[in-house]
Amino acid sequence: MEKRRIILLRHGQSQWNKENRFTGWVDVPLTAEGEAEARQAARLISEAGLQPRKAYTSYLKRAIKTLWICLEELDLMHIPVLTSWRLNEKHYGQLTGLNKSETAARHGEEQVKLWRRAYDVAPPPLDPQSPYHPVNDLRYAEVPPHLLPATESLKNTIERLLPLWEHQMAPEIRNTPGDYFVVAHGNSLRGLIKFLMAWDEQRILEFNLPTGIPYVLELDAQMRVIYDSFLISQEELERKMAEVAAQGKQ
Repeated sequence: MEKRRIILLRHGQSQWNKENRFTGWVDVPLTAEGEAEARQAARLISEAGLQPRKAYTSYLKRAIKTLWICLEELDLMHIPVLTSWRLNEKHYGQLTGLNKSETAARHGEEQVKLWRRAYDVAPPPLDPQSPYHPVNDLRYAEVPPHLLPATESLKNTIERLLPLWEHQMAPEIRNTPGDYFVVAHGNSLRGLIKFLMAWDEQRILEFNLPTGIPYVLELDAQMRVIYDSFLISQEELERKMAEVAAQGKQ
């Protein structure tokens, strides 16, 4: 029987990842290293014998470009792709654009960790007139304004993501087994992982998702996770996760 597998991939390194800035919904490009990470991710997917039949991504170019590079490397540019704002990164409110280490020095590492990783703690919200507020971005013109966030916690991000999962992604994966590819962001993917793995709030607080490393979840017919694996060694994974955790330190 054909398996149901989801390949989760956080986009490659972006320019603001490199500068250690809170990015959220700001549409920054990949760096050259980020493009190389995308090509390496495609190689890992190919070596694992995975062949996505459909892909899902966000409205943000760092995820879209990562997906394009992967599909080109895998010779799968013909597969259908669904693009949704619901897969966007968590909105960081007034933290958007700030350096994470400098913010930790100003507010304390524990507070920054809560803003970055906690389940139900959101940064201070943006003013609606801010250029970083999505109501001022034409790409969201068809999204009802009351759905566009001025800030988000992980809880808010999951609530925003779940309609896409429940009404489109899950039925497709349940009814048509195979490999599916989700290229998105650190927190939208953490939110999906928390939901699918039924993790508690403390476990997701400590979970850091590196850029460019495929994470594979196998689901049964009831859409429960029966197997999960990163496509790199445990030693390399721990090193990369530690690098992500260190971004919020002084």
